[in-house]
Order: sequence, then C-alpha cells, then structure tokens
Amino acid sequence: MSVYRRLLAYLAPHRASFLGAIVLAAVVAVLDTFSVLLLIPFLDAIFGAGAVSEPQEPNAVTLALDWTIGRLVDLDGDPLVVVGGVILFILAVVAVKNVAEFGRAYLSARVEQGVARDLRNRVYGHLLGVDLGFFGRTRTGQIVSRLTTDIDQIRSLVMGQIAKGMASVFQVVAVLAGMLLQSGRLTAAALVVAPLTLVVWGPFMRRLRGRNRRVLDVAGEVGSHVQETVSGIRLVKSATAERREQQRFGGLTAAHYAAFLRTVRLSALIRPVTEIVAGLGTALILWYGSRIVVDGGMSGSTFISFLFLSTRLYGPVKQLSQLPAVLSPGLAAADRIFEFLDVPVEARGRVGARPFAGVGSGIRYRNVSLEYREGRPVLEGIDLRVAKGSVAALVGRSGAGKTSIVDLLGRFFDPSAGSVEIDGRDLRDYDLASLRRSLGIVSQETVLFHDTVRANMAYGTEGASDDEVRKAARAAHAHDFVTALPQGYDTVVGERGVSLSGGERQRVALARTILRDPPILVLDEATSSLDMESERLVQEAMGRLMAGRTAFVIAHRLATIRRADVIFVVDEGRVVQQGRHEELVERSGLYRHLQELQFR
Repeated sequence: MSVYRRLLAYLAPHRASFLGAIVLAAVVAVLDTFSVLLLIPFLDAIFGAGAVSEPQEPNAVTLALDWTIGRLVDLDGDPLVVVGGVILFILAVVAVKNVAEFGRAYLSARVEQGVARDLRNRVYGHLLGVDLGFFGRTRTGQIVSRLTTDIDQIRSLVMGQIAKGMASVFQVVAVLAGMLLQSGRLTAAALVVAPLTLVVWGPFMRRLRGRNRRVLDVAGEVGSHVQETVSGIRLVKSATAERREQQRFGGLTAAHYAAFLRTVRLSALIRPVTEIVAGLGTALILWYGSRIVVDGGMSGSTFISFLFLSTRLYGPVKQLSQLPAVLSPGLAAADRIFEFLDVPVEARGRVGARPFAGVGSGIRYRNVSLEYREGRPVLEGIDLRVAKGSVAALVGRSGAGKTSIVDLLGRFFDPSAGSVEIDGRDLRDYDLASLRRSLGIVSQETVLFHDTVRANMAYGTEGASDDEVRKAARAAHAHDFVTALPQGYDTVVGERGVSLSGGERQRVALARTILRDPPILVLDEATSSLDMESERLVQEAMGRLMAGRTAFVIAHRLATIRRADVIFVVDEGRVVQQGRHEELVERSGLYRHLQELQFR
C-alpha cells in the first residue's frame, strides 16, 4: 500500500480527468443495471404478470419503473405497444450508457498517458542528477528497461486497473441495490458465495509479486545484453564470437521464458477458481429462486430479471478478486522505479554557495582520499598544488587513479576525506552548475550525439552563432573536413559519431570545448588512439586551447607532456613523485622507469 500511495501522488495533476472517469464509470454501472430491470415490464407485457397465484404488492423496482417508463408507455395497454415502448426505452438507455463509456475510456487513457509521461520525465530527470557512481554500478539495459517497460506496467496500474476496479465496485453496488429491491432472500443466497471470490487469491499474492519482479529483472538483463553487443559489434565480429554471444543471449531469453511461464502458471489459477465459485452461486440462485417462484413469492419476470442481475454480479466480483494478480506486475515495476528515484542526487553545494567565477590564484588538493565503495580507497593522501594558467600532467600506470583525481575537480565525486580547493575555497562552497560550466573536458572516449555537426559542437553553449561555431572549428582544425561532408555543418554524424573517423570525432570535441571557452581544462588521453597525422592536428589545436588556461593533462605517452609546468606521478592512488620532466628523469623512480620503457 505504501508503494501504491506513492504512485497515486502522480494523479494529482490529472485529478479532473480522473474524477470525470470515475463519475462516468458510476453512470455506466447504474444504466447497465437499469437496462436489466427493464426486462420486467418487457416480459410482463409478453407473458402477462399473472405468473403467480395472487397479485403481488408493488415493490421498489416496479414503483421506480412505473415512475420512469410508465409516463411514456401505458403498461396496462396493448402488450405489443408496451413491448415497442420498452424496447425504445432500452435502446435509449443503452445509447446513453455507451456515450458515457466512451467518455470514461477517453478520460482514463488521458490520465494513463499523462501519468506515464510525468513519471518517465521524473525518472529521467532524476537519473541526470545522480552521481557517476550510480552509472558505474547499474547496467545501461536496466536503466532503459525501467524507463520503458516498467513505466508501461505502471501506466496500466495507476489508471487502467484503478478505473476497472472502480467500475467493478460501482457495478457491484448497483447490481446489489437492484437485487435487494427485488428480493432480499435471493440476494442473501447470492452473497453466501460471492465473498469467497475475494479471498481465493490470498495465498498466491506474495509469491506472484516476487515472480513478476523476477520477470522484469531478467527482461532488463536481456536489454542490457543487446545494448552491449550492439555497442561492441566490431569486437564481437573481429573475435568471431557471434556463436558465443548467441548462446549467452539464448540463455537469457530462456531464463525470461521460464520466469514468465512460472508467473503465468500461478496467476492463471485464480481465474478457474473464481469461475467455479461464480458457478456455485448461480446454481444456488437457480435452485432457491425456482422454489420461491413456485411457491408464489415472486413473479417469473422478476425472477428472470434477478437472474440476469446475478450474472452481472459475478463478473465485477471476479474482476475485483483478480485485481491483486493484475496489479502485481505494476507493483513489481513500481518497486524497481522507486529504487531509482530513491538514489540520492548529487549535492549541488552548501547553503549560500557562490557562483564560480574562475581561477584566481590556483587549485589545491589538500590531503584528499576517495572511496567508491566503503573500505576500498582509490585515492589516499593526495596533496598537490597547480598555479593559475599552468599545465599540470598526471602520469602513471593504468588504474593508478589519475582520472579519479580530475573527476574530483568537476565534483563528479566528492572526497571521502580532505578537500579540493580553488583560491583557498572548498569546491563544495561553489555553485555546482557554474563550476562545471567552467570546466572543459576532452577525453579519449569522445562522445557525440546522433545530431548534426553544428549541434554537437555547440552542445553546452546555448545561443552560439554559426560564425562562432565555424571559428571554433577552424581553431580545432575541423573546418576543412566538415565542409567536405555531404551537408557540411548540417551533416548528421550518426550514433556516437559513427560516420566520422577517430581524429575527426576528437576535433569536433575540441571545437566544442573551444566554443565553451572554459578557464579550466582537462585533457584525458585525448590523442592516445589517433594516427600520427590526426594526433599532430589535435596536438596543435590543444596547444592553442591550453594557452592562458589552467590545464590538467593525463597521458601515457610521456613525449606529449614534456613541456608541462609540473608533472605528478601517480601510483596506487598516491602521488609518489612531482616536478618537471628534466628533474624527474634525473631521479630514480617510477617516472624514469616509465620513460625508459617507452623509449627503449
């Protein structure tokens, strides 16, 4: 119920449509019951009201019918005229009922889609606000599955099933009212069996929800595998691993198939059990009602009307009895969605955080430690200074912690201990958005979106003019190859820039950073995967980009950082050496060892 109450909060912006759908559902239920009651004058006109030994006292139903159709049709007149009038009245009731049903269906769909849209936007926006560690722990396919499949399940849960449930409640109330007005004894007989349909699902509910959760989890794994395979298709083909990936995918789909069948097998038990209970109730009414009619306690037309109403009772009761099973997949999906929404967002800054206006004197890491997981430090005791306008290089073996150091600069993670300061002020005292706008990052893993070259260059720089984009492209040595593309700057580069070479992608990324004009620059292995010509062009562009900026350069090729103002040698999460290139080469230590390995 706590999950459901949390979901119902998303109905608030759509309360008018929701209430309208509920009111129309009540109208449909009342008119549906009334159309069955109209069988009494219809049957009386055909077969006569003398189906009992003595005339019956008028009950509430006959009085109500006299008040409604009795004013339009002479119920004591010609039977054929009565039949025609009642038929016309029934058609009018059915027409109004179906108009109301149309409105109910439309408003229900409006609420369903509105809630799904709002929830999807909320989850997506929340995901953009969580820290990078979440994306390291969570597979992409699971994220996509929650935003698509799970929210579709919730869409049906929040409105579709609520609307059906409310319609069933209204129909049960209306039918019971009609039955009670005709015969309290027969209604009591019907109610002896009906409540049983509400409890047959009890033993199954908890197990069913767990099984639905398993189905969604495995579906997410299937999506993750597809995403990984498509992203790495070049590796799959070059390693001739198609058969292996097919077998892995087959194993996942087999697990999904088995989990789904286990869920269906359990939920399918509810329907036949409720059908059996409903059948028992109908049999009891037939037996008991026949005795009442034979004894003269009820007219035949009233009994037939009651029998029709009783058949209308078990349908909605069965719907209500199956509602927990139907809600189970949506509740399991809601559990998974709320797991994401409960992930803490990044701390935006302390109270009173000031906008970041640039580097005044320098950047200081003061005894910084970092843990992605408790008890497993990736950085320990980092203490370094970088003056404004200087170039600081970070070198070391793979996995030493170089990228983690610069990630702290953009507050993608906050230190577990110590502080990172600019001009003597902790980064957490600055507004996070303004801090990140002042940081330009060019990495080995170039990210381009499925959009035009112009849009990719101007990403993150709102309102950039065409002239500014072209100027940045020229500075990044990108203008010539861009103008040679089929549509020039309007060429769509494809997903992840697949239509461009590695060097071209890197130069587009450099143009993006040049256009932003950030005071702090991070170059993370920006040329490690390029050919010599592309590397030369990118190096020239980076040289112009770094001029006058405070820059951090991560590099494995030591030749690319010889001119750095200071070099920090990182090993196993610690800074083990620092100095200029010439100084470090003269000393014994890790830097000289790496230098000898590269140039031997």
